[in-house]
Amino acid sequence: MPDYDFSGQRLFLDAALREGEALEADGPQTNYLLNVLRLDEGARILVFNGRDGEWAAGLRREGRKRLFLVPERAVRAQTPPSDLHYCFAPLKSARLDYMVQKAVEMGAGVLQPVLTQHVQAPRVNVDRMRANAVEAAEQCGILSVPECREPLRFDRFLAGRDEGRTLVFCDERAEAASPIDVLAPLKGRPLALLIGPEGGFSAGERDSLLAAPSVLRISLGPRILRADTAAVAALAAIQASAGDWT
Repeated sequence: MPDYDFSGQRLFLDAALREGEALEADGPQTNYLLNVLRLDEGARILVFNGRDGEWAAGLRREGRKRLFLVPERAVRAQTPPSDLHYCFAPLKSARLDYMVQKAVEMGAGVLQPVLTQHVQAPRVNVDRMRANAVEAAEQCGILSVPECREPLRFDRFLAGRDEGRTLVFCDERAEAASPIDVLAPLKGRPLALLIGPEGGFSAGERDSLLAAPSVLRISLGPRILRADTAAVAALAAIQASAGDWT
């Protein structure tokens, strides 16, 4: 991402972006721009919607409470969304927030909660998950917000998966080997990553994964990692070996 201005404020807008067509900011966006950032009439920020690239936009106030964003010029063309699916056993709220944000930063294009036998948090607030994904995209110069899907039970997830997409799952019982070397042959293929819960996969879940087609298990080394740490480590290994870092 050469010559990108990381100091500029960015905002996701779920609306079409066209030159000169003003878009009204919602209440939280207005509060953030006017009261938190203390921007005012004529200030400029960057806006994106995941479809029309990134635009420089000017702020226009109407009265005390209404704020409009006016796209002025396109500054970055839209890039294709990431094809990497990140599937995970949900964690409790604060750690789930962190994990979602890091997964977005690491290039996940789809976020799929999977309810395993030992899952810590069987209920997932998908709206909150999407809000964290949007925030991470805003802060990190990402042009496409990942798709945030409803949770699936483990058996439904495994039965309904696309077998043309290799599913990589992290298993503390796997033979220790460099994940970089194991993943290298997958370069260029559609990939999904599955991270289990803190208690690991059950014996039945592990057996089901190992018996399924197009599934590869990897080790993340000799240490037992917390689920949110394992997510970052595994995503880094995938991107470095078979993803968009190479």
